[in-house]
Amino acid sequence: MSAPMQTRTTAAYYIQAVLSFALSGSALAVGIAYLPVGGWTRAFLGIGLLYTVTSSFTLAKVVRDRQETNEMVTRVDQARLEKLLSEHDPFKVEGV
Repeated sequence: MSAPMQTRTTAAYYIQAVLSFALSGSALAVGIAYLPVGGWTRAFLGIGLLYTVTSSFTLAKVVRDRQETNEMVTRVDQARLEKLLSEHDPFKVEGV
């Protein structure tokens, strides 16, 4: 059997990504709250911010799922190849 998949991200990278996301979302939300515009404009920008955040999560999930599917197909193909190679005997003479 093959070794289990290992994660490629470190704890520091994960923390940096979470903090960056929180800081950018908070800064944009505060910026929208303090804009010198009316309530409807502020609400529209807030809804736009929420839509952008949710669509970025969806995009990240789709990319991750596609990558996991490709890795699974590659692992299955590799297992089939290993089985074929282990069953192949180059010194076996057919029809003799």
